[in-house]
Amino acid sequence: MSTATPRPSVLFVCVHNAGRSQMAAAFLAHLAGDRIEVRSAGSAPAETVNPAVVQAMDEAGIDISAETPKILTTEAVQAPDVVITMGCGDTCPVFPGKRYLDWKLDDPAGQGVESVRPIRDGIRTLVEGLIAEIAPA
Repeated sequence: MSTATPRPSVLFVCVHNAGRSQMAAAFLAHLAGDRIEVRSAGSAPAETVNPAVVQAMDEAGIDISAETPKILTTEAVQAPDVVITMGCGDTCPVFPGKRYLDWKLDDPAGQGVESVRPIRDGIRTLVEGLIAEIAPA
C-alpha cells in the first residue's frame, strides 16, 4: 500500500481575478501538472477575464478563454499551503500558519496585449521559481 504525499496547494489572489492571478494559476497548472493544486480568486472579481490577458496567454500556448473570475472566500484562503497576493493589499484575509507571498506586478487592467506580455513573462518566471521551491520534479 502506498502512502501518497499530499500535494502542496497554492491560491493566487488579485483584486479582479481577471489578469495576474489567472495567468499565474494557468502557468502553475501548465508547468507543474498535477504536482500542485492550483486555485485563483479575486477580492472584487470582474465579470470576465481580461481579453488582452487571454490573448497573451494564448501566445504562450495556454488557453484560458474558458476561465471565469471567482470571488475570494474565507474558506478559499484557509485551504491552501501558500497564498500569493498580487495587489489586493488589506482586502486579503490573513490566517496564522499560512505562508504568504506578495508578488509586486503591474496590473494588466485596461492595458493592451503589448503591455500584458512583460507582466505575463514576469509571472512565468515567478511561477517557475515557486515550483522549484515547493514541488521540485
